[in-house]
Amino acid sequence: MKRVFTPLVVAAVAAFAIPFGGTASAQEVVKIGVQPATHPIYIAREMGLLAEIEKKYNVKFEWPLFTYGAPENQAMAAGEIQLASAGMGPAIVAATRLPVKLLAITVLEQTAVLIRADSPIKSVAELKGKGIAHPGKGSQQYPLMVKALMDAGLSVDDVELYKTKGSDVVTLIVNGDVAAGITWDPHVSKALQAGTVKVLIGAKDIMPIKAGHYIGNGFYGRIDFIDGNKELVQDVINTLVTAIDFILAEPRKSAKMWSDATGLPVDVLNYSVDNKISVFNRDIAPSKETVDAYTKFLKAAGILKPDDNPKYDASFAINALKQ
Repeated sequence: MKRVFTPLVVAAVAAFAIPFGGTASAQEVVKIGVQPATHPIYIAREMGLLAEIEKKYNVKFEWPLFTYGAPENQAMAAGEIQLASAGMGPAIVAATRLPVKLLAITVLEQTAVLIRADSPIKSVAELKGKGIAHPGKGSQQYPLMVKALMDAGLSVDDVELYKTKGSDVVTLIVNGDVAAGITWDPHVSKALQAGTVKVLIGAKDIMPIKAGHYIGNGFYGRIDFIDGNKELVQDVINTLVTAIDFILAEPRKSAKMWSDATGLPVDVLNYSVDNKISVFNRDIAPSKETVDAYTKFLKAAGILKPDDNPKYDASFAINALKQ
C-alpha cells in the first residue's frame, strides 16, 4: 500500500513558529493550515473572532495555504503548523500516524461522483469497463469511489482508474477522457454551476455517517500545542460553532465572506450553499460512533492498517456547543 504522505516541497509554509510555553514576551505565531474551500474557520476569521483571540493571548495567526491534505499533513508532521482544517480522510490519517488529535468535524458532504451533463449513464453499475478519474489513494475520495463501485457489484478491476489532481477531474470528464470522476467542493459546485457536469451519486448516498450526510472536513492539531494552550484552543473551537451558526443563518453572506477570504467566485459559493453541496451542522463533536465508522471505512479501503486507531478529543467541541 502506498503511504499517504509523499515527499513534497511545501512552498506555502513559512519558517517554524516561535514555540509556546516559553518566556518570550514577543508576539507569538500560531499557524493554521487551510485550503481554498468552504471552511468555517474562514468565516470565523472574517467575523473578527480570531482577531479577538489574537489580542487575548498576544498571538498572531498565520494561514499557510495548501491545495490538498497530504502536504498539509507534512507541514503538521514537521511542526510547521499547529492547527489545520482539511478533508476528513487526511484529518483521520494525521490523527492516526502523527502526534495529532482530531478536534472537530466542521463540514459535511462536499464530495460527489460526477459525469458529463449529456452522459446517458444513470447508475454506478453502468461504469463497468469505463474510465474514472480520482485524486489518488491517499484521498478520501478514492475509498468513497471504491465503496460506490462495491455497492454496485463492481470492483476496481472492473473499471479503469485514472489518478489526477482534484482540480483536473472535471476537465477530464468534460473532455471525454473519462466517463466519470470523483472530487470535492468547490470543484463540484463550480462544475455544476457551469452546467458542464451532473451528479451521478453524492457522498451522502455512498456513506451517510452523520445527520444523514458524509463527513467531509475535520479540524485538528498537534498534541503538544493543544496540551500547552488549552484555553486558546478552546476559544478557537468556540469560533467554529459561532461561524457555523452564522453560515446556517446567513448562507449568502457567508458565501461572500468565503469569496473575500479565498478568491473563489461568489456565484460558485452561492451555488454550494444553496444546493447543499457543502453541508453544515453545529454539532461538530467527533463522537466515538462517528470516528469508529469512518476508521472502519478507511481500513476497508486499505488506507489505514487493521490495528490503526486515530486519536481524537471531543471535549473542546462539546464545551463549544454549550456557549
